[in-house]
Amino acid sequence: MLKLKAKRIAVRNAESAMALAGITASVVALDDEDLLDLADIFARGSDTPLGSIARTEMARRGISL
Repeated sequence: MLKLKAKRIAVRNAESAMALAGITASVVALDDEDLLDLADIFARGSDTPLGSIARTEMARRGISL
């Protein structure tokens, strides 16, 4: 039973990592204006993973709000 649970957790973790990689790739693929819009949406709320990804990409590109 523990092996099955461990396998399910491993599969879920792998799927989550793939989903996060896809989201990150989507943010990186945005043009500057769309990236700024996305960052603006998440600037007002609490710190979220998507907002963090957007801010990191903006820093990499050297742009700011």
